[in-house]
Amino acid sequence: MPKTYTKRKILFLSIMMLISFALLLTRLSYLMIAKSEYYLTKAENLHQRQRSIKAKRGVIYDRNGVELAGNKPVCSISVIHSQVRDEETVVKALCDVLGMNEEEIRKKVEANTIREKIKSNVDKETADVLRDMKLAGVMIDEDYKRYYPYDELASKVLGFTGSDNQGIVGLEVSYDEVLSGKAGSILTLTDANGVEIKNEAESRIEPIAGNDLHISIDVNIQKYAEQAAKKVQKAKDAKRVSVVLMNPQNGEIYAMVNVPEYNLNEPYKLVGKSDKNLNEKELGDALNNMWRNFCINDTYEPGSTFKTVTATAALEEKVVNVNDTFSCPGFRVVEDRRIKCHKKAGHGTETFKQGIMNSCNPVFIDVGARVGVDKMYKNYEKLGLFEKTGVDLPGEAGSIMHKKENVGAVELATMSFGQSFQITPLQLLRAVSAIINGGKLVTPHFAMYATNENGEVVKNYSYTEKEKVIKKSTSKTMKELLEAVVAEGSGAKGRVVGYRVGGKTATSEKLPRGTGKYISSFLGFAPANNPQIIGLIMIDEPTGIYYGGTIAAPVMSEIFENILPYMGMKADYKQEELKAAMSTIYVEEGD
Repeated sequence: MPKTYTKRKILFLSIMMLISFALLLTRLSYLMIAKSEYYLTKAENLHQRQRSIKAKRGVIYDRNGVELAGNKPVCSISVIHSQVRDEETVVKALCDVLGMNEEEIRKKVEANTIREKIKSNVDKETADVLRDMKLAGVMIDEDYKRYYPYDELASKVLGFTGSDNQGIVGLEVSYDEVLSGKAGSILTLTDANGVEIKNEAESRIEPIAGNDLHISIDVNIQKYAEQAAKKVQKAKDAKRVSVVLMNPQNGEIYAMVNVPEYNLNEPYKLVGKSDKNLNEKELGDALNNMWRNFCINDTYEPGSTFKTVTATAALEEKVVNVNDTFSCPGFRVVEDRRIKCHKKAGHGTETFKQGIMNSCNPVFIDVGARVGVDKMYKNYEKLGLFEKTGVDLPGEAGSIMHKKENVGAVELATMSFGQSFQITPLQLLRAVSAIINGGKLVTPHFAMYATNENGEVVKNYSYTEKEKVIKKSTSKTMKELLEAVVAEGSGAKGRVVGYRVGGKTATSEKLPRGTGKYISSFLGFAPANNPQIIGLIMIDEPTGIYYGGTIAAPVMSEIFENILPYMGMKADYKQEELKAAMSTIYVEEGD
């Protein structure tokens, strides 16, 4: 082989080596200088173990600063497999102290993973027992568990949280982002085998606590309402009793009761029945039914309380005045239907005012016919009956109404006295609030404002209002008519001595008809001339006497008797009321 060829070959190889070395040097320079931070972080991550620190969930307070949902310090127990020295000792200790199944714990201890959670929400006393044992590989981290100091109070409003403190139902889920905060973390340096290196400082990122939520519920008003609801449920052996108390001027809800309530600290424990013979689906259905808020999640036929809406529409459309006369023979024939009045013998000749006081169906059938379908539906829309109220709770139902084109004379007649359609209790309260507050359609709500850990307001909640949905003159007349219902009509048992109360009774038969199941209700407000509170009570499937004026009105009277003075409303006794009061005092003293 010629020497020239060999020299060229050596030169070529030398050049290639120089180029390769230059490329390698460039690459190393890039990795060591330009990407140094990136690879340093990756290297650190390979030798760091991160443990999450749960953020303290925000507290829920009532309107007066009373705690309704708070936090209890607990611990979370976990195992790091690579650090466990004696598996048998760890398994036995965890079984004995935590009272858990050995097979379940052994599986987690032996799992070749970075970290296995053994149990959450362990009370501090139990966790301290494990901490004192100083078991290698067993980690104990501080945690928080949601705690409800009043157990059942407003359970279907507040809702509850899951094992990781996230909202599940109620306000807890509606305002989860506000309440949840931001988790922190602990970074621990480890060797290549994942074992923590002794004497190395931990890097800690502190959690950020959630904001506190201040709501419109008044714990004392809620208690009064719950006590009254439980009392009548027991007396009438009713399926359930619901009560809503609200400020008709701005939509703030003071109380919302759904008896039977459930224990928020044991939300998976069925109330009044065992879960032993239930399969998974049956248990799930039973729990969902127990958590259900019937004031907003379900619709019903309102019955005669809805006559307030029909009367309002008639006054708005100027098709009736207070002194118009009607005839009630005890029924009204509409097309092929004979629709009865609750008074079989009839009321005879009566004015429009007397028709409301007597809750007379034939009068309202005639009034509805005068208004007509188009104008009736126009007023339904103005009063928000075709839309959800916008209440700040999940799962609100909407109304179930006839399509306007399908409403004939019979449908119009039955709708006029509150049958053949369905709305939610809150939709009714919202509509009647507009009727008695001068024509302002408010949004029922709970949240008022949120504060941070230092008590500083970080958010004020505001809600939409629609002004002038009805005329002030209509509102004034309706307040007078509904006050007459309580003062001298079918709602007489809703009276409260010393106070002007307005209201309307209802007794609606549940579907399917003919089962003998009813919802007895009473809608009341006070003071009648300037309403500051409106309330609705519904007694579902009472046994025995089931008329709303007989069994529901007295319950609202009892509630108002307690809360009106509490709310600062002064009594104004009439002479006859004072005489009756003095007579009662004298008899009691004589005993």
